[in-house]
Amino acid sequence: MKKGILYILLTVFTFIVLFPFLWMLSTSFKPNPEALSLRFFPKHPTLENFKRIIRDYSFGRYFINSLIVATSAAFFATLFASLASYVFAKKEFPGKRVLFSLFLSSMMVPGLMFMIPQFAIVYRFGWINTYRAMVVPHLANVFGLFLLTQYMKTLPDSLIEAARIDGASEFQIFLKIILPLSAPVIATVFLLTFQFHWNNFLWQLIVTTSEKMYTVPVGLAMFRSAHEELYSLKMAASTLSIVPIAIIFLFTQRYFIEGLTRGAIKG
Repeated sequence: MKKGILYILLTVFTFIVLFPFLWMLSTSFKPNPEALSLRFFPKHPTLENFKRIIRDYSFGRYFINSLIVATSAAFFATLFASLASYVFAKKEFPGKRVLFSLFLSSMMVPGLMFMIPQFAIVYRFGWINTYRAMVVPHLANVFGLFLLTQYMKTLPDSLIEAARIDGASEFQIFLKIILPLSAPVIATVFLLTFQFHWNNFLWQLIVTTSEKMYTVPVGLAMFRSAHEELYSLKMAASTLSIVPIAIIFLFTQRYFIEGLTRGAIKG
């Protein structure tokens, strides 16, 4: 009886959490005059909204821009965080604890505080309306550094010493021992970084003035005509925009959960 009640409550709460997503999905198949109706299922379902956002609103271009920005930023930010974490976890050098503490303390500073100096630097470099402006300022991933460092501390030093005795270089140790053993946490950092850049709106809006450089979040804000909000088109674009995140999470959810668990453990 208790389990039955628990399952019913969990089902109800799950439906409540998923209801906005289901409503978005339903609205994406409605003609725009029906977009604000309280009818859940479309009276006249159509795929015209998906065709229009690609044909008339360059959503395909926004999608490609977001893929380029999110993938490249997540890859390089995860790579740099992995390299730095290996040093902080397995190397000794003067000021290591102070430097690591300074990195962690920067997480307490609101991100908006960095926006003006970052924009000034990007502007002086002439990077406005480029992928570099959207990627380079966010390659320092302090949270990823913390998560990976905490996990790499738990890796046995004996493996590294054995590899050194066998003649392995530092790069070979990092590539063949550290990276494979840290795969779950690395996948977690990559997924979180990808999601951040995929959903980043404000910074991408600031550094882009040309429509051809718009990303998905910026493009979603542009779905309006001269006299009305195109809600159905927004819902169709939003539905397509979650596809990459859903696919990545579907294939990496095991690593994601395992990585968050292991990254929270300090050896």
